Amino acid sequence: MCGIVGIHSLAGAAKKYEAHLEKALQRLSKRGPDHRGMFFHNRVALGHTRLSIIDTSEAGSQPMMDSSGRYVIIYNGEIYNFRELKKTLDGKGINCQSHTDTEVLLYLYILHKEKCLDLINGFFAFAIYDTYEQSLFLARDRIGIKPLLFYQDDDKILFSSEMKALLSFPVNKDIDHTSLYLYLQLNYIPAPSSIFSHVKKIEPGHYMTISADGTVQIRQYYRISYDPVSRNGNAKNYEEAKTNLRNLLSESVKKRLVADVPLGAFLSGGIDSSIIVALASQFAQLNTFSIGFKDEPLFDETHFANLVAKKFNTHHHAFALSTDDLYNNLLDILDYLDEPFADSSAIPVYILSKYTRTKVTVALSGDGADELFAGYNKHLAEFRVKHNRLLNLITKMSKPVFSHLPQSRNTRAGNFARQLNRYAEGLELDADDRYWRWCTYINEREAARILKVHDEPLENTSEYVSRKKALLTYHKKEGTINDVLYTDMHLILPNDMLMKVDSMSMANSLEVRVPFLDHQVVDYVFTLPADFKISKGFRKRILKDAFKDVLPAELYHRGKQGFEVPLLKWFKNGLRKMIDEELLGKERIQNQGLFSTACVEGVKKKLFSNSPGESVAQIWGLLVFQYWHRKYLE
Repeated sequence: MCGIVGIHSLAGAAKKYEAHLEKALQRLSKRGPDHRGMFFHNRVALGHTRLSIIDTSEAGSQPMMDSSGRYVIIYNGEIYNFRELKKTLDGKGINCQSHTDTEVLLYLYILHKEKCLDLINGFFAFAIYDTYEQSLFLARDRIGIKPLLFYQDDDKILFSSEMKALLSFPVNKDIDHTSLYLYLQLNYIPAPSSIFSHVKKIEPGHYMTISADGTVQIRQYYRISYDPVSRNGNAKNYEEAKTNLRNLLSESVKKRLVADVPLGAFLSGGIDSSIIVALASQFAQLNTFSIGFKDEPLFDETHFANLVAKKFNTHHHAFALSTDDLYNNLLDILDYLDEPFADSSAIPVYILSKYTRTKVTVALSGDGADELFAGYNKHLAEFRVKHNRLLNLITKMSKPVFSHLPQSRNTRAGNFARQLNRYAEGLELDADDRYWRWCTYINEREAARILKVHDEPLENTSEYVSRKKALLTYHKKEGTINDVLYTDMHLILPNDMLMKVDSMSMANSLEVRVPFLDHQVVDYVFTLPADFKISKGFRKRILKDAFKDVLPAELYHRGKQGFEVPLLKWFKNGLRKMIDEELLGKERIQNQGLFSTACVEGVKKKLFSNSPGESVAQIWGLLVFQYWHRKYLE
């Protein structure tokens, strides 16, 4: 993996930004600790930090130029079929000087321009500069595994892998209040928006061109092969579909084992990572990595990870953590975040990546399977809404009783009451609003009350309404679970799950590869009927059935386990001062002028009650924002 950054100056030569570019590269050093390079030409400057994975020699350093000197590339990612593509280049008389996928990608672009994107299989964010036309071509991978942001004002256009690199230049830092409103609900900010009005994210499956005069155009080159008209998918033979799925996943894993550095795999003990390990162990002797929580047996999965590691004879490394270990890494994580992002499972992902990096440079993970095969609780809930009328009737009638039960994520009983209440709330909404509510930690009205920057209700502003409508484009009110999954693939997966894994792994200079998100696997899965994925309350049906004869039986007799952390315990102890006196102190909130003091105090009061509900996630979201605000805006 690597970090990229570039500038197209609209007011004079780019050389004047050299000091800013150098600072940006320093901020990207964890993405690429092995080499740093810069390139200047008239109004354009490019910068690159390298994490050496393929061809670790100097020949693979970037920025990289073609033999004619006309084209220059900076690239972050891996092209898994680059060796096959290199053979096609050889057949055309193009002799690459390195053994890198970078050079193959560069020559593919020279030959095919934007059509090169149809040929490559991998994950990436890259920029190619044409010195003759003085134009730039930028692209992001199909699913959104690698990030790519850009900034535009009257003087310049910037782009980079991370926000912090953009902030190394003189930029406008006006907060986008609609983005902040979305963040309060979701705990992340969906593309194409960001926390800043002038910074946008290139969406998955899109490319951007910047002409010599600074004209910017963004186009889509890929969309998941899913027909929204025939939403039930193709009625394929179930056994045939299982076989096809196994073959596609096996090939995907095999492609992702190519590396010139040590490689391993995350192993949580859940179905998804266990399948990846099972497949990878056919081709290589694996190092596997898991973390357990000594103080939190409710969240510990190491027993299941050990079963899988033993079955597939991996060199397993299990790290037993205390809550103090998690807490002691907290500030490092907050320091690395350059945009508010409050998915608390980022904390264990960071620590898992940190420990894994001591042994290997590349790790496989099982990310993406939940969004493809209906693995989340909300998928089961949506299935029951559509298919269990008796349960729905009983829930509606009982709501006045169980809505008063103590709700908390930190006990089984409290979490059950919390989920039951959310389910009852969802029954009262139409399909679009239910989907949105089950994606959020706080409803629109509550989030609007916390913000104090608009006179009219935020949920009714034209900007918010249009942005929310765009985010729900792929959701069909009368559709199947496939429509829910299709929306997850565009909303939650790239903006939350993949963002989390990329930022936390890159903070530790670790490359993470995700076999479930090979676009050939994704396209195939979206041809399958919804009942292949969830049926009679059985989530991930086809995925589990396809590998049932391979995995330990114990994995099939357990519930869904999230990557939770004991936030409430921290809030009541180590972080209490930060909440009461520092970041969320009453005086600071008043002086800042962004949030309603009374509403923040109300969330804090609920947090420390016997029924904290979702206030834990809400307080975490506010803390993350305040820490970010203090670091980047004060």
